[in-house]
Amino acid sequence: MVYKFKASIAGNKIFMREYEIRGTMTLYSLHLFLQNDLGFAPDQMVVFRGLNSAEKVKGEYGLFDLGDGAMDSISLEKVIGKGEVKLQYVYDIYKDKAISLELLSTEEESPRRSYPRLVAEKGRNPEQFSDNYDDFEQMIEMNDSEDLYQEDSDE
Repeated sequence: MVYKFKASIAGNKIFMREYEIRGTMTLYSLHLFLQNDLGFAPDQMVVFRGLNSAEKVKGEYGLFDLGDGAMDSISLEKVIGKGEVKLQYVYDIYKDKAISLELLSTEEESPRRSYPRLVAEKGRNPEQFSDNYDDFEQMIEMNDSEDLYQEDSDE
């Protein structure tokens, strides 16, 4: 089974990613994939939080067992089987900065595709240790003919 997830940052309409991920993938392998895809530092502590449909945290999965299991022993299927249909990938524990992964759909695995895979993207990757997400390239859309500054004229 393959799960399709939409990744977003709370309060931000610019950043979006869609991923297709095998259900047998462990959260640790998913962490490595996200870390690579988003360009995050490999030496940082991270945690996944599993949320139910009411947005209530039902499980926390770290590099070490935090009581609900360690990332390398929990598969995506197990998390979803427990009713945790949304994951928070906390990539900066000190500032509690996270990317939300919301389950969109499930489908059968295609033998012609490799998983996990990035299906769609919008906006640039967030900076791991930035206080907020800014994507000025998306925010300022100007034509080449427009001037950034207009001179005052007293004519």
